[in-house]
Amino acid sequence: MLRKLVASGIDVARLNLSHGALSDHLAVLADLRVVAKEAGRLVAVLADLPGPKLRTGAVPEGGLELADGELVRLVPAHDPCSPGRITVEGSLDGLAVNDQVVLGDGAISMVVTDRDGDCLHAVVGSGGRIQGRPGVHLPSNRLAITSPTDDDLVLARAMADAGVDFLALSFVRSGDDVRRLREAVGADCPPIVAKIETAAALDDLDSVLAAADAVMVARGDLGLELPLEDLPHLQKKIVRGCVSSGVPVIIATQMLESMIESPSPTRAEVSDVANAVFDGADALMLSAETAVGHDPALVVRTMSRIAERAEVDADYKQWGARLGALRHLSVASGASLLAEAMSHAAWQAITDVDASAVICCTRSGSTARQMARYRPTAMLLGVSPSEETLRRLALSWGIRPLLVNMYHSTDELVWHAVEAAVKANLVHPGETIAVLAGAPDTTDGGTDVLRLVRVK
Repeated sequence: MLRKLVASGIDVARLNLSHGALSDHLAVLADLRVVAKEAGRLVAVLADLPGPKLRTGAVPEGGLELADGELVRLVPAHDPCSPGRITVEGSLDGLAVNDQVVLGDGAISMVVTDRDGDCLHAVVGSGGRIQGRPGVHLPSNRLAITSPTDDDLVLARAMADAGVDFLALSFVRSGDDVRRLREAVGADCPPIVAKIETAAALDDLDSVLAAADAVMVARGDLGLELPLEDLPHLQKKIVRGCVSSGVPVIIATQMLESMIESPSPTRAEVSDVANAVFDGADALMLSAETAVGHDPALVVRTMSRIAERAEVDADYKQWGARLGALRHLSVASGASLLAEAMSHAAWQAITDVDASAVICCTRSGSTARQMARYRPTAMLLGVSPSEETLRRLALSWGIRPLLVNMYHSTDELVWHAVEAAVKANLVHPGETIAVLAGAPDTTDGGTDVLRLVRVK
């Protein structure tokens, strides 16, 4: 199945560490590396840390039915659930009367009516059947623990040591959460994806964007915590913030949910995927559709078709002009300001000369990510001597990775990049292309080279 998924076009594989043993995830990571190499592709791997999410104890085989209006007890314990008694593997100390508790994906909800010591009494408002060990969602301001948790740090270090490309931090509340994870993992910490799924994160969005390497709009828990009618507007707000700050953004949760069982999506899901593209998302994420779905590879191909069709009508010619205004609203200085100015100049140049491609030579990936913000109509190539850097570019919009040898001067850098693109049959004689790079001899690695090249 991993071979089928890679062949279907996935760019990043997400490992949900909330489920399964660490050893299982490490084995999948190793298998993905092998499968991607067989296919001649660079596929990144994102390890999604569990965060402070609570779960129920094990539900008896066949599940438990919770009826509307039923009175139940919520008990902090690790033993199985039983009729009328829902055990929760974690603290419920922060909950108060009238707080809402949601199980699973939000279909089942209840309201706390009373407390008896550690035990809470609640009335089921929206019932249904629970199975397995569903998640227990509490209002984020009631959670007694913060992110990252001690368990997160153990998992993060293990996945970093194994060479994972990204870490996703769940239930982020502020930029400080991201910084704590980075400091705890150390110098080899992979880029961090901040999952926006709490009201606190929205209130401190600028701080989160300044601290994170990428952002995930985690609509599942975000939609449980805030009014559903606000969710589309919040998604657009987060995407706009990410684009103006140069932070790659992922739209996630229930994008093609019906395809867990069905061979085709609903029309509303098709519109949802397309609108995420129009909003400016760098990446679209599948969850249960590919984790437990009937035909994961079909889901990937379906999403790909929808996204590609949406991009035909995406107004990318106007995108750069709008971004030129937006970037003045962001705080940038030093190398960051230089990179912004150079990428804007490159966008203007390729627009003026109708360049067929823009080649971004990069060691860290920063140059290519800056260029991706502008959604150039020309082909966008990320060229680097580092496979790790190229894998990490997979999360950013539209970047085609190309591996080259190490370079030692600006002239050598440009020549190698153009030659590699020609050999890969990505650019052709007679075409005009732009080359954007940081000169190899600069100390800060800033983007400070822009050349227009006629391919011979």
